[in-house]
Amino acid sequence: MKPIGRNVNVKKVSNIAIVTNALQVGLVVGMVLYVLLVPHAELDTLMAKYILVIAASVVVWGAVVDIREALSTRRLVGQLDDMDSTIEAMESLNNTLRAQRHDFLNHLQVVYSLMEMEEYAEANAYIEKVYGAITAVSRVMKTANPAINALLQVKLAACDKAGVQAEVNIQSAWKDLPVPGWEMCKVLSNLIDNALDALEEVEPVGRRLRITLTEDLRSYRFSVANTGPMIPLKSQKAIFGAGITTKAAGHGMGLFIVKKTLNDRGGDIDVTSSPELTEFSGWVPKEIAPVASTEADN
Repeated sequence: MKPIGRNVNVKKVSNIAIVTNALQVGLVVGMVLYVLLVPHAELDTLMAKYILVIAASVVVWGAVVDIREALSTRRLVGQLDDMDSTIEAMESLNNTLRAQRHDFLNHLQVVYSLMEMEEYAEANAYIEKVYGAITAVSRVMKTANPAINALLQVKLAACDKAGVQAEVNIQSAWKDLPVPGWEMCKVLSNLIDNALDALEEVEPVGRRLRITLTEDLRSYRFSVANTGPMIPLKSQKAIFGAGITTKAAGHGMGLFIVKKTLNDRGGDIDVTSSPELTEFSGWVPKEIAPVASTEADN
């Protein structure tokens, strides 16, 4: 797994916070001691203004530094949460594969016994059942990125549970994807979750979802299409903004995060929607510059 693009130097953050707050405390304590220990000192108006300006400057500077470092830390926590979700998905896929490997010999023994007893219909039914379970996993094991494979496996299971007919069309292995796997998982996960939410509004027989991964000479491309309700044209133009949502219980940040993540990597996403199909199509370039970092990220 590739390292986080925007790193926060925890030691530097803590050192800056300590120095900043120490200066604030020291300045306040010094002023108090000066007034208490030198009670007869005459502070003229100009001196009082100087002290006030210095104190205010240090306090404001300290507050700005604290806010900046808090934002950097919050961003790091968000990245770690995304990575945790990806790791959980990979563990789920790994457990599924281990279980299949463990059961493979048992399946062969059952089929062999049924064939010996000339129970050919039963053997055929058993093989079809096992084949279906194996195919459900193998259809997502077509990319070179374990994190994306794991995410697709988890989301396909969610589709089955929701009664959604899901199709995965992987036309590229995304072998040299220049974006960390967990970051692309965040993008795809938001889009798939939104699609599943939209499909709750249609009859079960019409719930269909299609996930496509492909590439061209310059970019890696993907799309998530669903047969949910049409997104109004006015909403299509604003749907990627912060706080914009078409769901009653939504917070409107999922698509904003998707677009920002892709834009930060030099890619983008758009949406087309009709009464029959809504499709989100995005891409990232094959060669991208490192994500710009601020001083607090170094």
